[in-house]
Amino acid sequence: MQSWRRKSLWLAMSASWLLVLLGVFPLLRLAVPSRPRAGTSQGWPRWLDAELLQSFSQPAEFPEDGPQPPRAPGGGSCTWEACFDASKCRGGGLKVFVYPATGPVSETHRRILASIEGSRYHTFSAAEACLLLLLSPDTPAGQCTPVPLQWDGGRNHLVLGLHPAPCPRPFQLGQAMVAQARPTVDTFRAGFDVALPLLPEAHPLRGGAPGQLRQHSPHPGMALLALAEERGGWHTAGTNSSACPWDGHCEQDHGPKQTHPGATLPNATFCLIPGRSSDALHFLQALQAGCIPVLLSPRWELPFSEVIDWTKAAIVADERLSLQVLTALQEMPLTRVLALRQQTQFLWDAYFSTVEKVIHTTLEIIQDRISGASAHPFYHLQQGSRPLGKFSALIWVEAPGQLPVKLIQAMAGSQHCAQILVLWSSEKPPPPRLPETAVPLTVIDGPRKVSGRFFPYSAINTDAILSLDAHSSLSTSEVDFAFVVWQSFPERMVGFLTWNHFWDEARGSWGYTAERANEFSMVLTSAAFYHRYYHTLFTHSLPKALWTLADEAPTCVDVLMNFLVAAVTKLPPIKVPHATRHGETSPPLAPGGPGLRQEQQPATQDCINQMVAGFGHMPLVSSRLRLDPVLFKDPVSMLRKKYRSLEKP
Repeated sequence: MQSWRRKSLWLAMSASWLLVLLGVFPLLRLAVPSRPRAGTSQGWPRWLDAELLQSFSQPAEFPEDGPQPPRAPGGGSCTWEACFDASKCRGGGLKVFVYPATGPVSETHRRILASIEGSRYHTFSAAEACLLLLLSPDTPAGQCTPVPLQWDGGRNHLVLGLHPAPCPRPFQLGQAMVAQARPTVDTFRAGFDVALPLLPEAHPLRGGAPGQLRQHSPHPGMALLALAEERGGWHTAGTNSSACPWDGHCEQDHGPKQTHPGATLPNATFCLIPGRSSDALHFLQALQAGCIPVLLSPRWELPFSEVIDWTKAAIVADERLSLQVLTALQEMPLTRVLALRQQTQFLWDAYFSTVEKVIHTTLEIIQDRISGASAHPFYHLQQGSRPLGKFSALIWVEAPGQLPVKLIQAMAGSQHCAQILVLWSSEKPPPPRLPETAVPLTVIDGPRKVSGRFFPYSAINTDAILSLDAHSSLSTSEVDFAFVVWQSFPERMVGFLTWNHFWDEARGSWGYTAERANEFSMVLTSAAFYHRYYHTLFTHSLPKALWTLADEAPTCVDVLMNFLVAAVTKLPPIKVPHATRHGETSPPLAPGGPGLRQEQQPATQDCINQMVAGFGHMPLVSSRLRLDPVLFKDPVSMLRKKYRSLEKP
């Protein structure tokens, strides 16, 4: 009897363990999603902010909505190495030829053409170009014009489309790159295609409106959410909203709500943008307003994702996880909110505020693929660090071509000077013998035009450049103090002589003057410190028309360099004191300046207004700040002062 009981108990325990083992493994397979296989595309969700949404569902938790759209046959597997012949760009770099328009041309298309033709990449010869650009025409749905005769299967072609479904058709693309507005992750070929923003018809060519973020921390009455509506407006919900605000109902939500029609964006913290095609325009509105975009479509490839880290400015979620997303947004730390909103303003200003910036970014991405990162060096300073404690003195010598020996000796006496470079732009040959100096002295054969002084010469091996003219007169103490100031502000220009711009109401135009006043907005490049990266920007980023203007009117080059630095930094230059006079004269190109009658102004004096037109806005910022040494002109003993020569008459 006991033996039978033992056998029954043993059988029962064995059966129980068998049931447990048979049931655990299927449950584990359900609880732990399988790892995706290499080379397969991922379905939604594709979280860009993993830290914020780390507790959300995994990719295999939900079924897909339906069959995925097939990739473009023929060119669906294209990569940069396989489908683009970069050898055609080796000689003269990237040159772009634009096919003539064959269909109706919108105003946005005209602005795109103007942006390309004004860039350094454009050429009117198809034989010279290594990239042939085809603008997708605004044709009715289902009607696409034939591909050009030089199509060659799409190789070395770029199809630029402003709409989600451009022409040519996918089966016609072949090996052509596609720069398309609002592509999906299923059809987008990473590293080959370029994702564009959807531009409104009224998007400006250049200039553009600044970001609208005026207050970094949300004020008490500020709405938490703004939902993009299909008819073009925005629907806001207050901070007490607990409902899903993008379901179109929200009847149970008794918080403050308001509808904002048109393109006006409410002052909200987060902007919820569904995945409809019509909502792509809301994305740029959110960036401009400093409203953090929350994209409810994980299959949307974000603009310029190849060069922009969107985890720092946007959140990608799925509308089926509405409650989790809303909770995460409400609990987001204020420091994280501030960082995201600040990044939206930077991205708007750097990439999206004008048609010109969008097109130039597209071409720069292709240029970087051809030449690599070395084509456009960027000297990035880590936060809290300072540049090396040396500078390069770049002395520009033009006709009659006399070597400034006294200036060279003053530069060589500076403890911060690493090298002296003489840019010889005179037809007269340089002297065979150079003065002996304590630092290396090199003569560079420069071009016979004034814009050549801002070329990124490989001989410059320091971050800081002291730009000088042959007739400049600076002492060693002046140079040493100015360099110390520049080390604290390496992104700005630090100079001795200043000009100021003004608006002339009578003439309805801009002017500038050298009269001494309490304000200034420019420093003369005949004696100024700045970072060498501005040489790269001056040579590779400015429109060709502004180069020509600077070469025709040499005084305009000072204005142009100040325009460039102010456009990048949004800050004014810095003035430092000087004891000697460095050829201070009123600028000969100062239209409307005091003491200059309108009938005395030649046509070339209007360079500042031509530069405003070229930049699309007035970037100069006025300042009243001058930095002096400690105890400067104080009634104390000169022995206590470090820069004594600054106060000598």
